[in-house]
Amino acid sequence: MTSTTQDRVVIKGAPLRGTLDRQNLGVLVPLLPIVLFLGFFFFFPMAVVFVDSFKSNEGNWSMINMVTIFHDPYRMAFINSIKLGLVSAITASIPGALFAYVIETKGSQSLRRIVSSLSGVLANTGGVPLAFMFVAAFGAEGSAVMILKKLGWDLYAGNFSLFSFTGIVVVYLYFQIPLMIIVFSPAIHGIRKEWRDASQNLGATPLQFWRFIGLPLLLPSFAASFLLLFASAFAAYATARAMTVGNIALVPLQIGNLVDGNVSINQANAGKALAVGMVVISAIAMIPYLIIQRRARRWQT
Repeated sequence: MTSTTQDRVVIKGAPLRGTLDRQNLGVLVPLLPIVLFLGFFFFFPMAVVFVDSFKSNEGNWSMINMVTIFHDPYRMAFINSIKLGLVSAITASIPGALFAYVIETKGSQSLRRIVSSLSGVLANTGGVPLAFMFVAAFGAEGSAVMILKKLGWDLYAGNFSLFSFTGIVVVYLYFQIPLMIIVFSPAIHGIRKEWRDASQNLGATPLQFWRFIGLPLLLPSFAASFLLLFASAFAAYATARAMTVGNIALVPLQIGNLVDGNVSINQANAGKALAVGMVVISAIAMIPYLIIQRRARRWQT
């Protein structure tokens, strides 16, 4: 057997790439706890909700709950939740993107760290504490409203109410704008200085750089961030529960009412059918988000 034949035999006998050998198993073993955690607290409950959604409230196999969610008041709850997600994402994504641009391009390194830390705190603030903050500041007798009255502007002279749809959108901006800053800043940071210098050397103005290079590169990340903001507002529960007091039909609030039995008794499976509808809509928003983010990273590398 020649040396060439021997080499071929060795190559053929080598483990194929991607197969599980002892080294790969050693890497996967530390991941076993997180896999078990996700399976028990995420996938198993999701499977139970999905199966029970195809059962009647008496426990028999039925499509009644799936049919029911397409009729009022649940149909209107889906419309309101989708509308809230879209309006909240639109009103938060544009100023959030502008703030991220100013901070990344004009701010110092220490300022970027401070804003990043502060945005992380604000983006995770919600529920009753957030509702109390806005009621104390922008309620009918809130401190900020009293100050504005002394300055000659009565915030409640028109149809504005903190507990209306518009009021909820205003409250959601408190954590939506910081979330936009967090997720969109890396995209702006990925615009390399070398690209600007190259376009300037070729005679392009700053406006032309952003029109033909910068904005096309940032558009996928902006779209992905918009979808993330939509999903965040669409699925928010605690803040909406504290602010609406049940006067606006939203899917998370409808699910809470059906599951805890405060409004409708023995309607848990109907709530699970609504939850499946929320999962489908959230997946429609999040799957494109993940795909766009993945491609945007490739384009910026």
